[in-house]
Amino acid sequence: VQLQASGGGLVQAGGSLRLSCVASGHTSSIYYIGWFRQTPGEEREFVARISRSGYTYYADSVKGRFTISRDNAKNTVELQMSSLKPEDTAVYFCAARQNLAPSTVQNTYGYWGQGTLVTVSS
Repeated sequence: VQLQASGGGLVQAGGSLRLSCVASGHTSSIYYIGWFRQTPGEEREFVARISRSGYTYYADSVKGRFTISRDNAKNTVELQMSSLKPEDTAVYFCAARQNLAPSTVQNTYGYWGQGTLVTVSS
């Protein structure tokens, strides 16, 4: 499984960005796609996940502002980020998990994209 994340950039506080994650390879083995983010010196933080059947789960810090969605036919997961805050600034990674049990723990996701930088200016 390979993941390719894109869509990061610079945005002012209150603005919006949409991140995309395209999966390739043995995609039928993927059950969850998750988004994580990381700032320098910090652990990767769970942001949101979506199951193959479309069930979603969000970190409290982004609930109501971010929306995760997937297009199984295109093997694509998107993260629509709205009402962005400076504290959302981070490198965002998409990750894939093959296990059926849901998880927010980064080391339970076996495949990772390369990361895309989101910078929110105040």
